[in-house]
Amino acid sequence: MDKATQMEVFVRVADTGGFSAAARTLRLTPSAVSKLIGRLEDRLGVRLFHRTTRSLSLTEEGRSFYERCVGILGEIEQAEAAISELHENVAGTLRITATVAFTRVHVLPLLPEFMALYPGLRVELELGDRPVDLVEDGFDVGLRMQEQMTDESLVARRLAVNRRVVCATPEYFKKFGVPSDPKDLLDHNCLVHSSIGTFNDWEFELAEGTWHLSPKGNFEANSAYALYEAVLAGIGVGRLATFLVQPDLQSGRLQSVLTEYDHVGSSILVVYPHRRHLSSKVRAFVDFLVERFSPVPPWERDEAIGGYRTANHPRSEDGVAADA
Repeated sequence: MDKATQMEVFVRVADTGGFSAAARTLRLTPSAVSKLIGRLEDRLGVRLFHRTTRSLSLTEEGRSFYERCVGILGEIEQAEAAISELHENVAGTLRITATVAFTRVHVLPLLPEFMALYPGLRVELELGDRPVDLVEDGFDVGLRMQEQMTDESLVARRLAVNRRVVCATPEYFKKFGVPSDPKDLLDHNCLVHSSIGTFNDWEFELAEGTWHLSPKGNFEANSAYALYEAVLAGIGVGRLATFLVQPDLQSGRLQSVLTEYDHVGSSILVVYPHRRHLSSKVRAFVDFLVERFSPVPPWERDEAIGGYRTANHPRSEDGVAADA
């Protein structure tokens, strides 16, 4: 039996004044309580109680030990109460690891609203596109693209389908020509993501089946947001998420091509290590994001421009984006 339990039994015997009374409150037999106290005394090497046929009282050592046990058990009770309260109340520190582009454009603007809902919560946000071990690095929750998922043990909740379009500036296409077939991209300067290999598998649905292009060009970056900035600067052609380029397609700063060959194979995910005993702070954050982005994300709703029909957005039967 662990030390804390031994202390609890000892204190209960001292408070009730007898083994039988303590046994009733603890739902043990008197002999079990007596044996436990005997083992405790043997371990400590002292006698804790004066025993007679009619009474039971603490020895001097027993009184000293009693005072310390009461204090320790009180601390344990307070610790358990505090962690239970923390679990029930959205408070403490929420550590988030998140992919750069989506978080900069769509999540950071929402954080003031989320934090206003839970003033007892402190948020630590780390941006990056490289793989992160949520458990080993001490993160509570992550925001990732499907291509970034390497740990199948994580629970993943899909926030939205991550649609991508091939695009460049009108000036680029005027200078180098507009591709009319996916295979024309072999003659274009296509931008490469340096830290997510699967990001560079450009898929197109042709009559003969799915065609894969491994883009090649004179520019690569470790962030989708950097690739987006490079496309805007006219460096080359990128295959970028609609959550990034929708306003630029609307304004004419960017031009999308080959949209008739659209292939959807990615999702935007919120991930966390455990489904059981999910902390209230993680649950609050996940529910907040699902409410804002599902079943149809803001950049694909009817008021958005760019030809992405909301009816094509997958959803589960209850209207919430399905788990990946």
